[in-house]
Amino acid sequence: MINAYYLYYFSNLLFKLKIPIIPKIVKLFIFLIYNSSIPYQCVIGKGTRFAYGGIGVIIHKDSVIKENVLIGSGVVIGGKEGSVNVPIIGNNVKIATGAKILGDISIGDNVIIGANAVVLKSIPDNAVVAGIPAKIIKYLK
Repeated sequence: MINAYYLYYFSNLLFKLKIPIIPKIVKLFIFLIYNSSIPYQCVIGKGTRFAYGGIGVIIHKDSVIKENVLIGSGVVIGGKEGSVNVPIIGNNVKIATGAKILGDISIGDNVIIGANAVVLKSIPDNAVVAGIPAKIIKYLK
């Protein structure tokens, strides 16, 4: 099965080339196949993968996801009421199934976010977080 990242990449490329309708059709195709909202306007770096193809993933159109990020199924990366900005995800981050990353926060490089964690505060580099709300449980060496 094709990963939703490749469809996103194609629609984002067309969006950057100012081709008007095809990116919207590809976004709709992603929604129909994967039940996901992965907008062509967001920034997703190379090497990023969606587990299980990207089933149930919701990403805000203004989010920035850097390189080599693994995003589990059912992950939400988006805004929070009362917050104008949305998350920025660093390099080499692993986001487990069902995690929610919400608000004007940044996730550092080499971070692991546990399953079903709700991240509402910025996370430094090399941390492992889990829980509701997410708390740092250890640091990676």
